[in-house]
Amino acid sequence: MQHTFALGDSVFLLDGKPFQIISGEMHYPRIPREAWRTRMKAAKAMGLNTISTYVFWNVNEPEKGKFDFTGNNDVAAFVKAAQDEDLWVILRPSPYVCAEWEYGGYPYWLQNEKGLVVRSKEKQYLEEYKKYIDEVGKQLAPLQINHGGNILMVQIENEYGSYGSDKDYLALNEKMFRDAGFDGLLYTCDPPADLKKGYLPGLLPAVNGLDNPQAVKDTVRKYHNGKGPFMIAEWYPAWFDWWGAPHHTVPAEGYAMKLDAVLKAGLSINMYMFHGGTTRGFMNGANYKDNTPYEPQISSYDYDAPLDEAGNPTKKFFAFRSVIEKHLPKDEKLPPVPATKPTMEINNIHFDSVVSIRNILPKPTKSVHPLTFEALHQAYGFVLYRTIVDGGKSGLLKIKDLRDYAVIMINGERKGLLDRRLKQDSLEISLPAGKDTLDILVENLGRINFGKYLLQNFKGITKTVLFNGKELDNWEQYCLPFDDIHSIHFNKNFVQGNIPVLRKGSFVLDSVADTYLDMSKWGKGVVWVNGHNLGRYWYVGPQQTIYLPAEWLKNGKNEIEVLELLKPEQDKLEGIKMPVLDKLQ
Repeated sequence: MQHTFALGDSVFLLDGKPFQIISGEMHYPRIPREAWRTRMKAAKAMGLNTISTYVFWNVNEPEKGKFDFTGNNDVAAFVKAAQDEDLWVILRPSPYVCAEWEYGGYPYWLQNEKGLVVRSKEKQYLEEYKKYIDEVGKQLAPLQINHGGNILMVQIENEYGSYGSDKDYLALNEKMFRDAGFDGLLYTCDPPADLKKGYLPGLLPAVNGLDNPQAVKDTVRKYHNGKGPFMIAEWYPAWFDWWGAPHHTVPAEGYAMKLDAVLKAGLSINMYMFHGGTTRGFMNGANYKDNTPYEPQISSYDYDAPLDEAGNPTKKFFAFRSVIEKHLPKDEKLPPVPATKPTMEINNIHFDSVVSIRNILPKPTKSVHPLTFEALHQAYGFVLYRTIVDGGKSGLLKIKDLRDYAVIMINGERKGLLDRRLKQDSLEISLPAGKDTLDILVENLGRINFGKYLLQNFKGITKTVLFNGKELDNWEQYCLPFDDIHSIHFNKNFVQGNIPVLRKGSFVLDSVADTYLDMSKWGKGVVWVNGHNLGRYWYVGPQQTIYLPAEWLKNGKNEIEVLELLKPEQDKLEGIKMPVLDKLQ
């Protein structure tokens, strides 16, 4: 059925009648595709009439010119599923998304285009951006409301005012969106302090982070010819976590009152997040500002949101539902709240094979100086750097601009760790007499996703390695992206020495349910179950468990692999019924 959606002077108009958007953010790659519908049903049950999602460039064009809109990356299927569940969609396909996501959503390979500058009018950037947005347009422009679909409106760029103030660049964004087929309602979003720099005359300026209705109205009117409609594009009843910092929670009570005031005043709203889900694989981003530590985000994107990481309603969900219910049209009733899903313990996980990281190395790339991940055309994961050093001496090993975490090994024995978060770049080592093999296993912990350091996001050993002040050269680089766990050859032998290992095991189920793998006794690493990369774990916390969705389990035999960097002897693991997201060690 064809609908119209337009701007009134103070409200949105759906088919010519006032329409209040009550939206919640949820992201297709953070939810198993098999569970999209259940999360959408929960959104309806809380009273949402709309969901909002970013489109993630690095997910949908992982390598230059290679687009992927299949499986969990099929954003058009996500939008259509929402239509089937009677939900409208707000689409945020901006090339930059922030979102606590690797590189703010930019694909790593942009950094290999010499001179390319993201979020600017630089020619190569605009060329790559245009190719991307045209592909997104092919997928999603036909799903706009003015073409019979359910996409109400589309956001260009994302909080651009917090980054720059080039109106010509913003206008180019609008033109590219229009050329890609997005011919409906476009808007921008910015925090109030940055709105002047980030809005584009002629488009609706939505505001982020405000919840005082009068302040929202005053701010929007200032930049929109004295008119509305009034939209809080990101309303934060919750927050995210990073490794080594306490778990963030935001009490429901105060925010229920704020939601009540916003809805009563007739404002439209998008909660960031309604449901966070999980940042699986290596897709977490990081924050970094001058004079502050580097802060890589955890894998759980629970966000203390109304719907928890596993998609279960929380106390906040019920508080918000009660508020929304008060503001429903007289004849409207909310669907029943979905029951909390069952969870299970798994205590029969057996690891029967293991392999040392040094025994799975592919063919190396050789160079005089260390190469970055980007120079090796590797997006994420790990690279092992190796060189031969003349031994029989002690001294300081220094890695300049390590990005981001390193396990230092000499002749197959771990000698120490370096952690960018802690501003560590040096280690005292002793080399035995003879020719010694120095191995440095480097992990990309997530590219920065916000601020000026977007432009300084190379990974690996990005400068030089010094020993006693002298540069070490002649390196072999072994790429370990861990994008295909099935290609690794395991053996049954016990691995000797204190170096990273991969363990492989299995467990048998006679029924499936959600579970949480308890990693609190392990050190640091990554877990795969049935080929799905479930994300990182790290004893520092606050996250101590990894969410394992029922949708990715099966009756009978299930396979598990764990990459463990710090405790190679660890081989006991079980699934527990509740997540642990608030424990620092």
